[in-house]
Amino acid sequence: MRISASIYSNKEKGLEALVRELDAHGIDMFHIDCFDEAVFEDIARIRAISNTAIDLHIINDEPAKFFPLIAKHKVEYVSIQYGEKVSLPELPKGGVTQWGLAFIASDALELISRWIEGYDFVLFMASAPGQSGKPFNKANFQRIIDFKQLFPKKKIQVDGGVNDRIAFILRLLGVNSIVSGNYLLNREYLGAGMLNLHKAPNNHGGDNDFKVADFMTMTKYLPVIARKELTLKNALQTMEQFGLGFVFVTEGEKLHGVISNADVRRGFISHLDDLNGADVLKMVNAKPIVIDENQTLTDMLQLLNNLNFIILFLPVVDSENSLKGALLLNHLTRV
Repeated sequence: MRISASIYSNKEKGLEALVRELDAHGIDMFHIDCFDEAVFEDIARIRAISNTAIDLHIINDEPAKFFPLIAKHKVEYVSIQYGEKVSLPELPKGGVTQWGLAFIASDALELISRWIEGYDFVLFMASAPGQSGKPFNKANFQRIIDFKQLFPKKKIQVDGGVNDRIAFILRLLGVNSIVSGNYLLNREYLGAGMLNLHKAPNNHGGDNDFKVADFMTMTKYLPVIARKELTLKNALQTMEQFGLGFVFVTEGEKLHGVISNADVRRGFISHLDDLNGADVLKMVNAKPIVIDENQTLTDMLQLLNNLNFIILFLPVVDSENSLKGALLLNHLTRV
């Protein structure tokens, strides 16, 4: 997951000094909020000393008026803030720019779906545009999950209140980039902030720790088969359809077990001379590792750290062992 530093969040250091320090720590992008043409003078100053990509966020009712300057400075990433008074323009063709559309937390997913076609990515504003240091709204976790189901090929950027714990969850959800301002730039050691945003958090979240239910993928997006309907054909077709490498088997609402790619492979290996004799019920792992929906991010990290093997998903259950969702861990292996 890439990090875009919101350079206007730091008021103490000069622009050139801040850019050089961020570059020394391997920052991926410089995030700039654009209300007027004046920011392009800062972009020119950055270009004079750095090759790092510019990540421009236009917060203006007439975004098209900035297009000539965007082309002149070859800005790599530009997101346009949606608003009722904003006239969304036809995007320029060609050039180096990737275009995104920015929405605030209160915008409905249906609204995003209406306008996102033709854009390369979406920018989820977890707090008010242009305001640094505001808290992150955890409802955005599920909005991101919903959006990825609708538009799996669209990239996602998140801005607003992102700290190390939130950054880890966003990486878990497959977010492509985050914007960090106050958390990254207003600390004694910038390098420590960079490191914290890249690694799993090792401190307890206390009363503000997120629960698993806050960021799990809900069952409506998961491969689930009722035990009474389970056949080998059905299991294989469902695994292929969802492409997650597993299928959950339920009895009523309760989790009966899991069939993974490895379980199928072992089942076939045991019947190489008679594949038709392979029994799908014997492929079900009836005692999978699970996590309760009320456990926290800290609990999840402790569970994963205590395992001596890698897992790519965790079923989420309640106190009655009813299947509530899953944590999909495959994005944690992505660089």
